[in-house]
Amino acid sequence: MTFPDITPDLKTAMPDLRGRLLANQSLAELTWFRVGGPAQVLFTPSDEDDLAYFLKKLPNELPAYVVGVGSNLIVRDGGIPGVVIRLSPRAFGETRADGDVVIAGTAALDKRVAETAASATIGGMEFLFGIPGTIGGALRMNAGANGSETKDVLIEATGVGRDGTKHVFSNADMKFVYRNSGVDPSIIFTSARFRGAIAAPETIRARMEEVQNHRETAQPIREKTGGSTFKNPPGNSAWKLIDAAGCRGLRVGGAQVSEMHCNFLINTGNATGHDIETLGETVRARVKENSGIELHWEIKRIGIPT
Repeated sequence: MTFPDITPDLKTAMPDLRGRLLANQSLAELTWFRVGGPAQVLFTPSDEDDLAYFLKKLPNELPAYVVGVGSNLIVRDGGIPGVVIRLSPRAFGETRADGDVVIAGTAALDKRVAETAASATIGGMEFLFGIPGTIGGALRMNAGANGSETKDVLIEATGVGRDGTKHVFSNADMKFVYRNSGVDPSIIFTSARFRGAIAAPETIRARMEEVQNHRETAQPIREKTGGSTFKNPPGNSAWKLIDAAGCRGLRVGGAQVSEMHCNFLINTGNATGHDIETLGETVRARVKENSGIELHWEIKRIGIPT
């Protein structure tokens, strides 16, 4: 699958662009599942101003998506028309502490923010140590683990709108709910500020070890996976519903429901995006039939199905 190369037209329309534009760039290696077709255009901005300039000049009819480290994402096999924007750790990955506050770019790994906090004896962010994504994803989906969520520690986030305008969002502006935020989906977050509480270093490190031990013993973290597949329904656990519906170990092509934790789907080696998404929909149908409860995807799915 290849798309028409529109990068020459974009470069002509954006003479002052400093970031990198690539046509028909494979996205499979940018996702944890290692599946999916190409991006029509992959754009890596040099900094926030470059991103704002690009978005301001981008024709409205061209869709734009942002991806982080691809840990909670299925890219469909037909690829993604329009532009995929990837914020690089070099330009958007800085983390630093100031008192009881951690400032982070949205390409920073959640784990790195937890480590920055720990080094500054800031408690309350240990849960981020167990989330395999970036701060941008954490802001968009109110990422959480081990009883805490992003909303519990966020002070404010900055982002750039589709028209190139920069915005600042307070915690209340984010309109956080379980595994989502209410901010316009076209906003691309660029940085965030989090507040914790000064705590004893040994207490923080012990809590981080608990988080890591839980991941290693309960989740298939060494597999090609996308993390938790479905949101937990109110008062229930997705994995228990999936297990009760007889889906543990279920396969479609090269995709399998993890034997270790059945709210995780894994690529056993040769899965396609279609295999993984079909397996997820099969699980949803079986759970609905068995329990009457409808599971909702937590993993984001983008692109053209094949």
